[in-house]
Amino acid sequence: MKQSLQQHEYAVFALEVRKTETSFSNAQEIIEYLKQQIDNHDTAQFIATFDHYNHTKNLPEGQIADEINNALNIIFCFGITLPDPNVMAVRPRSIGVAEMEDEFLITFMEAPMPVANITMESWVKAIINT
Repeated sequence: MKQSLQQHEYAVFALEVRKTETSFSNAQEIIEYLKQQIDNHDTAQFIATFDHYNHTKNLPEGQIADEINNALNIIFCFGITLPDPNVMAVRPRSIGVAEMEDEFLITFMEAPMPVANITMESWVKAIINT
């Protein structure tokens, strides 16, 4: 197996949303909202959701921080370009939603495509009531 380092390092975007700042009451509702955004997008393709919380909870060695009440991921791909086979290592996209008692933490890894970052950032920021 060959190991290589790509020239890019990808940042993680994170938005803390107090439950008083949003009309969403739980992580599942946020995932459903994000799925609607993906389904309505011209090029985004929904792949799956992943219940990280229950997966980890059901493992004999699973550990979850006490403050986390739920943790879900929505997995999707914009798929506009496939410039070389190495980009497959950083695809597809995922947005994580961690639910705590009084807030949500929504996170996603920076995409190598600026338009994808702008789109994901707008979806996530819209979770906060304006």
